Amino acid sequence: RYFIKEKYMNLSKYRLSFFSLSSLIIITGFIFIILGGLNPGIDFTGGATLTLKVPNVDSSSEVRDSLANTQYNNSIIQNFGDNTFFIRTVMIDDDQKKNILQNIDTITPAKDVEILSFDLISPLIANETVVNAIWAVFAATIGIFIYIWWAFRNVPNPVRYSVAAIIALLHDTLIVVGIFALLGFFLEYEINTMFIIAFLTVLGYSVNDSIVVLDRLRSNIIDFGGMKLSQMVNLSISQTFGRSLNTSITLLVTLLAMYIFGGDTLKPFILVLIVGLIAGTYSSIAIATQVLVMWDERN
Repeated sequence: RYFIKEKYMNLSKYRLSFFSLSSLIIITGFIFIILGGLNPGIDFTGGATLTLKVPNVDSSSEVRDSLANTQYNNSIIQNFGDNTFFIRTVMIDDDQKKNILQNIDTITPAKDVEILSFDLISPLIANETVVNAIWAVFAATIGIFIYIWWAFRNVPNPVRYSVAAIIALLHDTLIVVGIFALLGFFLEYEINTMFIIAFLTVLGYSVNDSIVVLDRLRSNIIDFGGMKLSQMVNLSISQTFGRSLNTSITLLVTLLAMYIFGGDTLKPFILVLIVGLIAGTYSSIAIATQVLVMWDERN
């Protein structure tokens, strides 16, 4: 009834291993979330930011030490290079700002710290940012579900493809958040609006990679309707594996270069993309399609 010239990898037999690996990573992430690893930045909590020029000071640890015995000892300090430092702290007034400058003055010989910028973000605006971020993710998820359902309407059980893509999306979401909880716990990484922007970018890439495999599966279902779904899944993965892997590696090399040679402010953003890229490539092969196989064999 059908004849296939191509050889294909039998990845479906490893689906329990794939699910176990993902579960292990996700559970580890949940543990660090519970331990308080997710550190909301000033964009979500409200507070103040200062960008300072501190002559003759090259290390952020010196600035941090100058604030160690004050109420600002938990401030986030980033080194922008060229004696410039970015400080995120709690909401402060003018007197408290002067107090910060006086403490930092103690580590400069000429006591000539220069304020390059000073901004305040109210908790009200921060809460609005959180709500908007949640709605953005929710709207993107619903749009993806409806689109895939419509695009796969000509194959049996099109809703399954939407569910599988959303499960892969949820998988990537949990892995990215879990990894950042781990990084926040050990390296004090923060969750801010840049994280949300990168996160939405990851969702788009994840769905794109999943649809490449699922669309090939749709074509194979039409061409080889007598095959078992697991065989068609393996064939579809084999046909798209080279394209997905080459695209991901090319993008990964670019992101790594940006992470290594880019500025400190971009690194959290780029790191979200790197983690999401790896998770998205993995989920398109090991999660989305394998959910379909498991669903089909149970029925």
